[in-house]
Amino acid sequence: MIKRLYDWVMSLSRHRFAERWLAFISFIESSFFPIPPDVMLLPMVLADRSKAFRYALICTIASIAGAFLGYAIGYFLWETVAQPIFEFYGYMDKFDAFKAYFIENGAIAVFIFGITFFPFKVITIAAGVTMLDPLVFLLSCIASRTPRFFIEAALLWRFGAPIQEFIEKRLVLITSITIFLVLFGFYALKFIGE
Repeated sequence: MIKRLYDWVMSLSRHRFAERWLAFISFIESSFFPIPPDVMLLPMVLADRSKAFRYALICTIASIAGAFLGYAIGYFLWETVAQPIFEFYGYMDKFDAFKAYFIENGAIAVFIFGITFFPFKVITIAAGVTMLDPLVFLLSCIASRTPRFFIEAALLWRFGAPIQEFIEKRLVLITSITIFLVLFGFYALKFIGE
């Protein structure tokens, strides 16, 4: 089923309303859909590199808007849908520990997982469940989703098709280095401030 969804999303990159589909996929991926918008972004940029940053902006804005749908799912549907399932399987004690961690480190979690290929919907829903401050949530989404899509688009704009394979094969490494540098920066600022 995932393969069929992937193929369907990939085919949308050639649709005459591809930009609208890109926005839609970016929106729903942040709250419940399993296929990331990168599946469309890469071929669309390669087909028309002059629109690379336009496509990245579409992904960014739609993804951040969709993140608030995920937040709403966690905030409003936790008690009626998810909590009974957690209780049935005896996971409430584990969830309570996770919730305490997320309340303490939610902004960093949203940032880290928002820039990676980790399913962002999990984090947006968790942010709603833990009632992460909406402004903090918004700023963390902006700080993570913007570089996520713009760096990818910039590399494709500059280097074209040869960089696609590089991005696909080494994205985890590139993302890990970026996260390390950002976290190092946070801790360095904290150390300097003391």
